[in-house]
Amino acid sequence: MESIVRKYQQRFRKVKDEMSQWEELQSRLISQFSNASSIILRLQVIQNSRNFGGLKCVDGIQDAVLAKQMDSLQNIFISMNKTMEELHSVVRSLEKIVRDSKQLVKVGSAQPTAKQLKLRVGVKPTLADCLDGLRLLQEMHQSEYGLKLSIVSALPGLALKPSASGDLSALQQLLVDQPNIPREEVQFIYDIIFSEDIS
Repeated sequence: MESIVRKYQQRFRKVKDEMSQWEELQSRLISQFSNASSIILRLQVIQNSRNFGGLKCVDGIQDAVLAKQMDSLQNIFISMNKTMEELHSVVRSLEKIVRDSKQLVKVGSAQPTAKQLKLRVGVKPTLADCLDGLRLLQEMHQSEYGLKLSIVSALPGLALKPSASGDLSALQQLLVDQPNIPREEVQFIYDIIFSEDIS
């Protein structure tokens, strides 16, 4: 039983590595979203010819500036989609870790009893703690990925919407907050799994 718990702890270390990768991608996505938001807000200014002042006399300036901004926005959307693919890869990796970890508890061909799953040896976590913790971490990231996908999918529609600044701010704050991955809960799971390191 103790050796199985150690194997689970190794799985949690792998999950921690995946979560570090997630955080890097999260930072990149926030930066990309911020850049896209700036361009979207700029598009509204560019579309009003009065904002060009003395440059109005330059033939085609408004169209040229608008086209350049649209190109930049399109490139950012492509980069955001690549970042989303990488985030999805992290989610798939977490799913695999959870799937593989379920195989660890099977002793021979028998499934452990509920009593065996809740058996605690010293300060080490129970097998149930390990299984539940991995499942929760995977579900948190899966839910957060779904939210991020919705936010990123909504962004192109906001480029066409006048006065989108309030919506952009709300979406960006939601992206930053990551409401589906509460840090305290993640830390609590790790405190249980590595309780002998804390004691």
